[in-house]
Amino acid sequence: MAGSNTGVLTLGQAVPSLVRWGLSADADLVYRCLVSFGDQRAAEVAADLGLAARRVRVALDELVDAGLVQGGGPGPSHGVDAGSWRAVAPDAAVEAVRRRALRRLAPMAGAEPGGPRPGPAKGRLLPDLGATRRRIAQLVAVERGEHLAMNPEQVFTTDALTIGSAIDADLLRRRVRVRSLGRPPADGDRSSAYTAEFVRLGGEHRLAERLPYKMMIFDRRVALVAVDPLALDRGTWEFTDPAAVESLLTLFVRQWSGATDPRRNGVPTVVLTQREKAVVALLADGHTDATAAKHLGMSTRTLTYTLRGLMDRFGVENRFQLGLALGAMRAIMPPGPAGGEMAEGSER
Repeated sequence: MAGSNTGVLTLGQAVPSLVRWGLSADADLVYRCLVSFGDQRAAEVAADLGLAARRVRVALDELVDAGLVQGGGPGPSHGVDAGSWRAVAPDAAVEAVRRRALRRLAPMAGAEPGGPRPGPAKGRLLPDLGATRRRIAQLVAVERGEHLAMNPEQVFTTDALTIGSAIDADLLRRRVRVRSLGRPPADGDRSSAYTAEFVRLGGEHRLAERLPYKMMIFDRRVALVAVDPLALDRGTWEFTDPAAVESLLTLFVRQWSGATDPRRNGVPTVVLTQREKAVVALLADGHTDATAAKHLGMSTRTLTYTLRGLMDRFGVENRFQLGLALGAMRAIMPPGPAGGEMAEGSER
């Protein structure tokens, strides 16, 4: 590792997914690197992640704009030789990206966060979860054509599942077209039984790795968007203005077109095979490629191919990035550096 700080991301450290909140994958990687390994210069981050200096510079600009990193040198362009960069704490990062998402949504509603309520021509604020649920019940009761739902949560409460299932059943029974867009479950459940049953009843269900908002669109006339998808008790924006609803509909269709049917797309990429778990666990314990392969009874070439397959599945470019990705999802302890034996693309 090229940086001056060494260590590994611990399983207890919760790092928010910046991609989920609209930041780039490069920004997400740079932030995780700084959180995991402490203050670093941009050149050290570039070397650790195996990214071009230009990409790190752009990512840092993005993180500065979002209020997620501090430091660096003066001027709008943060050169690779500028001062050290420091990531804000994960808890503060969550609040920052929430406020950022809310600022983006507020102009559509016709009001700034914390300001006066917008007029009914643009939108109105349903102040809490109870008001939101009552309004959903009213809108569902008169739906006749199409119900669209975008759910960025990976874990649902029993209460939410009970209410949601009842709504879906009622709509499908009345032959309303229901399209449900969600994310792969946090536990990596490989089953597509829910989707199969939902489709059997007439619904359509797809999964996407990241979704920007929690929202429902009713007959393309009314849209409800959660103020904060991680804290539903903070209220919901209701939009009836045709331009606002059309904008949200376009967003839903774009996310839907890039999502996958879990019945056809197989196992989500977050699920590791037993071989993959064993390989990464041994490397995390300090084994070299050779000793890990010997321990597992495989060739070093097979072990290298196993890691290469993991990197392809997670969309990362080297083993350091793979370690950050695995650690962020708390799948297993990420592999630490092991000198020459951990060099990218090694064959023995």
